[in-house]
Amino acid sequence: MPIDHKRINGPDESVPYELFARSAAKDKPRDALKGQELEVDACDGQRKIYLQTGVITQAKGSAYIEIGDTKVIVSVFDPREIPNRIDYGLKGEVYCEFKYAPFSCKKRMMHQQNNEEKQSSDIMRKALESTVCLHELPNFQVDVYAMVLEEDGSALSAAIIAGGVALTLAGVPMYDQITSVTLGVRNGALIEPPFDDSGKEPPSCDNGLVVLSKLHSQTQICQFYQRGFMSKENVKKCIEVLSKQCDNIVPIVQKCLVKRIVHDIKGDQ
Repeated sequence: MPIDHKRINGPDESVPYELFARSAAKDKPRDALKGQELEVDACDGQRKIYLQTGVITQAKGSAYIEIGDTKVIVSVFDPREIPNRIDYGLKGEVYCEFKYAPFSCKKRMMHQQNNEEKQSSDIMRKALESTVCLHELPNFQVDVYAMVLEEDGSALSAAIIAGGVALTLAGVPMYDQITSVTLGVRNGALIEPPFDDSGKEPPSCDNGLVVLSKLHSQTQICQFYQRGFMSKENVKKCIEVLSKQCDNIVPIVQKCLVKRIVHDIKGDQ
């Protein structure tokens, strides 16, 4: 009989691995911050960010990023000709694939992309296209793959930041370095991830999520995504807070890139 090589998903009633990976002492302070409503002036508390480069040796450029407990790894490969295209394009393209690992979320994810992952891939592509010099890559396509290893909020923003770093290390011509931040609005108050929907507060008209990407040197917002309903006042507050947080992330990205370049120069000597 032929052997069936299809992947088999685990049981639906399996015990989450988080119960064994985290201790109660570690979860206690994090649970206390879940869903905490923050004023606009108090949103300066950006979660800790860890960024590392060169984690995938087979890729032209790669980056690994942690934002809180969110872990994302991004890889960029050499430009290739745009597939299934007959005419010659004067501008190149950026292909992005955003995917959750099967074990990254509390609910096991499938190996095929769902609608949410496809939408995130499209948002990530639009953000990275604004920083890549597409006219320098005529008729070529740059492939960017983002894999979420653990989801704890801001996975899309983490993928955009790591994608910009990976593109830089891959030698892809770029206008500027890109950063991204996610912020939510619940019952009219600004909150930062991770988001907790278990609260019993009475719902209001203002509930949503905002993802903003920015080019630092050009002080230009290159991508803006909003989900849910929000008033104009809250949208304006979110843009101000997110723009400031994007500027705060830039020194982290620059320091990581300088460290990588110094390491490569010393390695060649």
